Amino acid sequence: MKLRKTDDGIRAGYTGGDRNLESRKSGGMLRGLKIRHVSMIALGGCIGTGLFMTSGSTISTAGPGGGLVAYTAMGLMIYFLMTSLGELATNMPVSGSFATYSAKYVDPALGFAMGWDYWLNWAIAGAVDISTAALLVQYWLPQTPGWVWSLLVLLLVFTINTLSVSTFGETEFWLSILKVFTIIVFIVIGLAMIAGIMFHPAVGLTNFTYRDAPFVGGLPAIMSVFLIAGYSFQGTEVVGVTSGESNDPGTAVPKAINQVFWRILLFYVLSIFVIAALIPYTSPNLLNGSDTNVAMSPFTIVFERAGLAGAASIMNAVVLTSILSAVNTGAYASSRMLYSMADQGFAPGILRKTTKKGIPIVALGLTMCVELAAFASSIFGPKFYMWLVTATGLTGFIAWMGIALSHWRFRRAFRKQGYELNELKYHAKIFPFGPLLVLAVCTVVICGQGIGDFKAGNWAGLFATYFSVILFAVLYFGYKWRHHTKIVKLQDIDVSPSRQDG
Repeated sequence: MKLRKTDDGIRAGYTGGDRNLESRKSGGMLRGLKIRHVSMIALGGCIGTGLFMTSGSTISTAGPGGGLVAYTAMGLMIYFLMTSLGELATNMPVSGSFATYSAKYVDPALGFAMGWDYWLNWAIAGAVDISTAALLVQYWLPQTPGWVWSLLVLLLVFTINTLSVSTFGETEFWLSILKVFTIIVFIVIGLAMIAGIMFHPAVGLTNFTYRDAPFVGGLPAIMSVFLIAGYSFQGTEVVGVTSGESNDPGTAVPKAINQVFWRILLFYVLSIFVIAALIPYTSPNLLNGSDTNVAMSPFTIVFERAGLAGAASIMNAVVLTSILSAVNTGAYASSRMLYSMADQGFAPGILRKTTKKGIPIVALGLTMCVELAAFASSIFGPKFYMWLVTATGLTGFIAWMGIALSHWRFRRAFRKQGYELNELKYHAKIFPFGPLLVLAVCTVVICGQGIGDFKAGNWAGLFATYFSVILFAVLYFGYKWRHHTKIVKLQDIDVSPSRQDG
C-alpha cells in the first residue's frame, strides 16, 4: 500500500487492529463509543418526530401509494449517501467528518462554510426541540411554566454531554431502543388489525383503492412529499461525526451504514403502510398532526383503535424521549464540529480545549449558549425565532451534497494515484452512481423549496427559505476571497488512511 504523509491539521485517525476503548486519544478526545452505540446512533438519527407525529400528512397529500413511493425513493438515496460517508469515515475517522472531508478533498473554503453552516443549524434546531419538549411536558402538567422545563432539558443534555462520550453513547442507545420498540409494537398491532386478528372485520387494503387512491395529486404531489421525506431523514449523517470517537470505526461505521437502508424500509415504509391501510387519506386527522398534537398522531389513532389504554400518554412519552434524543445528538454533533473546525484553523483555537475525559467543553458551552439565546428569542420575539427556524431548514441538504461531492473527488483521487479498492477498509458500491444520485436529488429538493413563494411573489418568505444557502455562499466565497483558496487537484489530495496519534 502506498503511504503518504498525513495532513498535520487532521489529528484523529485510527489503527485498524487497535480496539483500546478509553485509553486511546483522538486529538484530545477519547475513543469511547462502542459498536452498539454507533449502530443505535445511526438508527436513532433516522427516527424522529417526523415519523411519529407528521407522517400522516404525507399520505393525505399524495395518497398511500404516493407516500410509500416518496419514502422508499428517499430511503434509497439515503442508503447511497451513507455508503459514501462510510467510505470516507473508515478511511479517515474524524469528529469533523464531512466538513473536514470537504476541506481536504474539495476546497478548504468548502469545509469552512460547511462546518459553520452545519453548526448553526444544530444550534437553532436544539432551541426548537427544547421548546417542543416543554410543550410535551405541559400535556401532563398544563399549569407549569414551559420555560422551566426547557431549561431543565437544556441542563440535562449539557450534563450528559459533559460526563463522557460513552455516557452520551449509552444515553442514545437506550433512547433509540425505546423508539425502536414502539415502532415494532405499532407495526405488529397494525398488521394484525389489517389482517383482522385484532380488529373485526379485517381492514384489508381497501384504503389503497378508496376514491383517488393509491396515488393522489399525481407526480407534483409525490414530489412535494419527497421534500417532506428529506427533512424526516436529516440527522442520519451524524454517524460520520461519531467515527472520530468510535473505539473501532473500521468495524462500527460500516456495520451501522449497512443496516441503515433495511431499517429505513422496516421502520418508515412499513409504518406508513400501516397508517395508510388503517386511516383513509381523506381523514382530517392526518392533516392535524404537529410536533405537539399527540392526540392527532397517526400512532396514537391506531393504538386507540386497537384498544390500547392511555395511548395518547404513551405516545407523548415516546415523542418526548425522541425530542430529548434530538437535543442530545445535536449538542454532541455541533460541539464536535466546532472542535474539529478549531483543529483545522477554521475557528478560534480555544474551542479545541477538552476536559480530562475528552469533552470539548468550550465548544459545547458555546453551543449551549447559542441554543439558550435562540430559545430566549422565542419568548421575547417569536417572529424572529420562527424566521430562524425557517432559515436553517436547508442546511441538512447542503451537508449531504458536501458528503457526496467529497466522496466523488476522494474516489477519483484514490484511483488516479494508483490505489486499488481492496486497500480501502470499506468501499461504496456502484460508484459513481451513489454520490451523483445524492447530488441530483438534493439539488431538486433545494430548488423545489421556494417554488410556492416564487409564484406568490413572497420575497420575504423566499429569502427566509434560502437563507442557509445564502449564508453558505457568503461563508464560502468570503473565505476564498480572504485566503485565496483553490480547488485541490486530484493528484495533490492525500487519500492515505489516517493513523492513530501516539
